[in-house]
Amino acid sequence: MTSPFLDDRDRAILRLLQEDGRLANADLAQRINLSPSACLRRVKLLEDRGLISRYVMLLNEKAAGLSGTAFVLVTLDQQGRAALDAFEEAIQKHPEVTECCLLAGAADYMVRVAYADSVDFERIHTEILTQLPGVVRVQSTLALRTVKRTTALPV
Repeated sequence: MTSPFLDDRDRAILRLLQEDGRLANADLAQRINLSPSACLRRVKLLEDRGLISRYVMLLNEKAAGLSGTAFVLVTLDQQGRAALDAFEEAIQKHPEVTECCLLAGAADYMVRVAYADSVDFERIHTEILTQLPGVVRVQSTLALRTVKRTTALPV
């Protein structure tokens, strides 16, 4: 990430907080060689600029009983704004859907789904995905193993 508004310390703050969002300000300040008050000012400025949008906890999917991941391509019957808005509003209501992206290409959306087992995925497919507004086709691909997954952006 190259930005005229970020210096090396800002980038270090962002890298460290992406690794551990619970890092105490005093520890963060020590790692980047700043006073705690100066470090806190920088973090607040990064939050105010929108670079830090929120702090979250990530669950271990397998420990939570959700060992399966599916990527589902969804095609709608229409691509007008109203159809897209209806689909996007409806998909927000389903916690099994962990990510949804509007696509340019043959399918309209790619949806990432977390599920427990084949019975659970069938339920999600039948009762949720195919019932969303405007859906005419779903094509699922099941992940065998996650090789890399990160929420961290390169800064």
